[in-house]
Amino acid sequence: MPAGRDPSDPVADIRVLVVDDHPTVRAAVLDLLESTDGIVAVGEASDGQEALHLAEAVDPDVVLMDLTMPRMSGIEATRRLNHARPGARVLIFSAAVGRDVVRAAREAGAAGFIAKGGRGANLIRAIRTVSAGRCAWPAWARTV
Repeated sequence: MPAGRDPSDPVADIRVLVVDDHPTVRAAVLDLLESTDGIVAVGEASDGQEALHLAEAVDPDVVLMDLTMPRMSGIEATRRLNHARPGARVLIFSAAVGRDVVRAAREAGAAGFIAKGGRGANLIRAIRTVSAGRCAWPAWARTV
């Protein structure tokens, strides 16, 4: 098992695994992460099943997880990741927005939610927030 990041080390890079079934989305997110100090992309997966296997190998701090994917949904992958790798924090990254989606993500153990199509700075802020052990839910979703 990889050593992983010491969460008490404020200068260690945040290790992010990007999970999305759209190659263009993954590429855009990876470009953003590569251009951001203090964050490193440690892998990419195209579905939840692949994410589970890859998370074991790369030991991410944050898993940026899409919801709608083939073979295994982001909700199911989040449930399983929280059981298998409780140190990895899942941030849901999805175009599907709504109370039911947020409720399902919370129940699965996600640490936050950010909608696709927003500003890159908001995504980076959410990654930093969940990596620090806090939750990153949009204001409208905090009461769900």
